Amino acid sequence: MPQHLTVGHLLCQLQNLDPDLPIRLAVNPDWPFAHYLGIDVVVGDDMAFIAEDGQEGYLPASVRNALAWA
Repeated sequence: MPQHLTVGHLLCQLQNLDPDLPIRLAVNPDWPFAHYLGIDVVVGDDMAFIAEDGQEGYLPASVRNALAWA
């Protein structure tokens, strides 16, 4: 995965997933929480932004392990 993710890279990662699958943002390996994503995509300064929309809870252990955050 490139450090500077592009819309194209993200679309490739998501294209074969169930479109009804919820998405969460994994944040900070020292405090491994899952966060909701906002529903709006805002484009500005030649970048696309998706806002974080609150914390759901701890990341599942399987996700922490897959991210090597365990």
